[in-house]
Amino acid sequence: VQLQASGGGLVQAGGSLRLSCAASGRTFSTYVVGWFRQAPGKEREFVAGISRGAPSTYYADSVKGRFTVSRGKDKNTVYLQMNSLKPEDTAVYYCAAAAYVLDVPRDVGRYDYWGQGTLVTVSS
Repeated sequence: VQLQASGGGLVQAGGSLRLSCAASGRTFSTYVVGWFRQAPGKEREFVAGISRGAPSTYYADSVKGRFTVSRGKDKNTVYLQMNSLKPEDTAVYYCAAAAYVLDVPRDVGRYDYWGQGTLVTVSS
């Protein structure tokens, strides 16, 4: 499956952005999907994830209550709605898909496919 992340940009603190992760090649709904981010000089970290089927969602503590991950009705897109953005949310955001897992991993090594990343910059 090929992933394409989009929707990043420059926003002021307190603003909102919606990231999209579009998949092609196979039915996206059969994959667990995670959103990760990587700030300059830091390791890539888990942000949010969504299970397959009747989806459950999971969030890093730093974004809980501000970010929402969801699947599109077309079955081949996953969204990350980001509200109340803070300067510390500035990073390149990546979506990733995992085929052979039962949970929603927070470990980058457990994902099989990655998008190219989209830059989110939050100004103070």
